[in-house]
Amino acid sequence: MANIKSAKKRILVTETKTARNKAIKSKVKTYVKKVEAAVAKKDAETAKAALREAISVIDKAHTKGVYHKNTCARKIARLTKAVNEIA
Repeated sequence: MANIKSAKKRILVTETKTARNKAIKSKVKTYVKKVEAAVAKKDAETAKAALREAISVIDKAHTKGVYHKNTCARKIARLTKAVNEIA
């Protein structure tokens, strides 16, 4: 355990940020799974609706600095391609 006051603070701040990032990543994964499940069922309407929600959540994750912009672009592109293939 750290002895210096600033180091103790950094540990607390890191724990807080880690928890926040973990929650956001978990939410992104949940929405991605919803899109993939709709694609697997070949349900175009549900997939399109889930895709809109997923894109929103992924963009918010990028805005908050959880994911790099290219990672978000890649995730969105792959989901969009999958949805367009069944439509």
